[in-house]
Amino acid sequence: MALSAQQIPRWFNSIKLTSFITATQLRNRFQRPGKTLMHGVSAQPQMSSDNWFLQWGFKTYRTSSVWNNSSQFTKSSRQEITSAQSTVLPSVNEQSQETQKIPNFDSELSLEGLDYVPPLSPLQPISEEEAIQIIADPPLPPVSFTLRDYVDHSETLQKLVLLGVDLSKIEKHPDAANLLLRLDFEKDIKQILLFLKDLGIEDNQLGAFLTKNYAIFSEDLENLKTRVAYLQSKNFSKADITQMVRNAPFLLNFSVERLDNRLGFFQKELELSVKKTRDLVVRLPRLLTGSLEPVKENMKVYRLELGFKHNEIQHMITRIPKMLTVNKRKLTETFDYVHNVMSIPHHVIVRFPQVFNTRLFKVKERHSFLTYLGRAQYDPAKPNYISLDKLVSMPDEIFCEEIAKASVQDFEKFLKTL
Repeated sequence: MALSAQQIPRWFNSIKLTSFITATQLRNRFQRPGKTLMHGVSAQPQMSSDNWFLQWGFKTYRTSSVWNNSSQFTKSSRQEITSAQSTVLPSVNEQSQETQKIPNFDSELSLEGLDYVPPLSPLQPISEEEAIQIIADPPLPPVSFTLRDYVDHSETLQKLVLLGVDLSKIEKHPDAANLLLRLDFEKDIKQILLFLKDLGIEDNQLGAFLTKNYAIFSEDLENLKTRVAYLQSKNFSKADITQMVRNAPFLLNFSVERLDNRLGFFQKELELSVKKTRDLVVRLPRLLTGSLEPVKENMKVYRLELGFKHNEIQHMITRIPKMLTVNKRKLTETFDYVHNVMSIPHHVIVRFPQVFNTRLFKVKERHSFLTYLGRAQYDPAKPNYISLDKLVSMPDEIFCEEIAKASVQDFEKFLKTL
C-alpha cells in the first residue's frame, strides 16, 4: 500500500533517525582511525553517514511508490521521476558542499540514551590469522597424584608454599589436597591466618603448623574463637594458649565439650588440683588431643606392675608429664633395669623420674662403666653418692670428668667391649 502525502515526512524522519542510531552504535563498537593505506595515507569516507542514509531513504520510498504504481507508468511519468531524482539528489560536487553544511550529530546529540552494544560472542567465527595468535593455557589434569600439577594455576597453593607449607606431605592425604584446591585464599584462608597471628603463632611457625593441621581451614572462625574463649575462662593465659596450640596443632579443632571432658578426666583420674591440672596440660597439650587409652594403660602399669603408690604417681607425672604417654614396653624395661639391676628403690626413683624419659641403652652404658670403675653407688646415705639425675642428664664429657673421674677416651674404649 502506498503511503499518503501526510505519512511520507513522518516515515522519512523515522528512517533517518533509525539509520543515525545504528551508524552511531557501530562507530562506538568498532571505533578506530581510518584504515591505513600506502604511503601513510588514511582512508576516510567521502560522504557522511547522514547524507548516505538520506539518499537511501529517498530511493527506498521511490522504489516502493514505483512498485505500487507500475501499471500506471508512462513515458512522461518516468521523465518526472528522473527530473525529481536529479532535483533531490545533487551531484558529487554539490554533495561535498552540502556535507560541510550538515552538522555533526556526534557532537550535538547525547549518546546516553542509546542501547549498549554487547561484546562479541565467544562463539563468533574468527579468521585463521586470529586463531593462530591465540595462546591457550594447557588444561588442568582431572586426576593427579601430586599437587605440583596445580600450583601454577592456583593462587591459594602458591601463597601456601610462600608461607612454608610442605605440599608434598599434604598431598599424601587426598581429602586434604581436594580441600586446598577448593579454597579461596582471600575468602577462606586469610582470615584463619590472621586469627593464628593474633593468637601468637609467628610467621616462621605458620608453615610447619599448617602442614600438620591443614584441616583448620575447614573450621568455622567463630568456633575457633569460642574454643580460645573457653580456655581463657579456665584461667589459661594467652602465653599458655599459644604454647599449647604451637605444640599441639590440632587442639583448636576439638569442640568445647571435648576439651572440657578431657580436663575433667585428668583432674578426676589423677586427683590433681585445678592449678596442677592446668600446668600438666600446658606442658603436654597432646593430653587433650591424643587417645586416652595409653594414659589409662600406664596408670594401671604404675600401680599394679611397678608397685608405685598413688601419691608417688602424682609426683612423677607432674614432674615428667610424658610418663603418661610413654610406651608401655619401654616403661617396664627401664624400671626393671633401674630397680632390679641397679638396685635403686622406689622412693629414689620417685625423686628422679626423668630416668623414664631417657634411652635405656644410655643408662646401661654409664652404669656398666661406673661398675667397671667401682663407682656405681646410688645410695644417698653412703659416700660417693651418684644421683640418677646426673647419671642420665649430663653430656659424656662432664659425666666422665665429674662422675666417672676418667677420660672420654677411656669411656669410648670401654664401650667397644660391650
